[in-house]
Amino acid sequence: MKTRIITGVVMISLFIPILIFSDTWAFPILIALLSLKASFEILKCDGTKNIALVILSAIFAFASPLLARLSTVIKFDFGKFAKLYIFAFFFYLLINLTVSVFSHGKYPVDRSAMTFLCIFYTVTSFTCIVFLRDYPHGGKYIYLLTFIAPWISDTFAYFIGSFFGKHKLIEDVSPKKTIEGCIGGIIFTGVTCVIYGVILVHAIHAKFEPSYIALFFIGIVISIISQIGDLAASLIKRHFNVKDYGKIFPGHGGVMDRFDSVLPVAPILLLSTMLLHHFGVFK
Repeated sequence: MKTRIITGVVMISLFIPILIFSDTWAFPILIALLSLKASFEILKCDGTKNIALVILSAIFAFASPLLARLSTVIKFDFGKFAKLYIFAFFFYLLINLTVSVFSHGKYPVDRSAMTFLCIFYTVTSFTCIVFLRDYPHGGKYIYLLTFIAPWISDTFAYFIGSFFGKHKLIEDVSPKKTIEGCIGGIIFTGVTCVIYGVILVHAIHAKFEPSYIALFFIGIVISIISQIGDLAASLIKRHFNVKDYGKIFPGHGGVMDRFDSVLPVAPILLLSTMLLHHFGVFK
């Protein structure tokens, strides 16, 4: 526990300056490095050693968050970027399947599918974090919820589950998680999102008009999604019989261990932000 706390403090100390200067290239570079490390962890976890796939995965993982920022700088249409992104990953899928075809059973199609799915999920999620930060209508404030809300959900789910948890959530996937902890994480995340909105308006005086009701329900949705992401990452680890994805963060594991609850939140929060702005919930 002591190692975990010390690592957490160091991580926050290093992460906060990057968030403060998120309008610079330091932010997408950090996200690109996290995306790259997470992709390597996935490939190691599922045993993929084909050099072509490793290199191609590394290129997609590192380049995508950087290209997301570049598309904002050069005012490139989001829709066009999305189409190119989908085409690029179709090419990645084709290469993946080609390797499987010519591997003579050494790289079976089920592993090929798992590799593609995990890399696509991970890289897309990290890329969406950059897109959300650069979204012109409140993105520079909302993107912080991608980190704050899942980690609040994790923290309160852990402590409430530890003190009051009596009923296991999904014991065969994550033995320590409880229904009480899950509910506590959901409620406190909703409240945290509302408090965050109040801070933005009354303390920071942000040019941002949030709907507190919308923020509360967004917090609930974020918590549910983040907990699903956490459980899904645990399920994948159990499938491959590994304890942690990596060791880069002492006491926490790898990037995937630390950001497993963040990854599914980013795309959903980006989509929610676009829809809420489109329907005039906030300006």
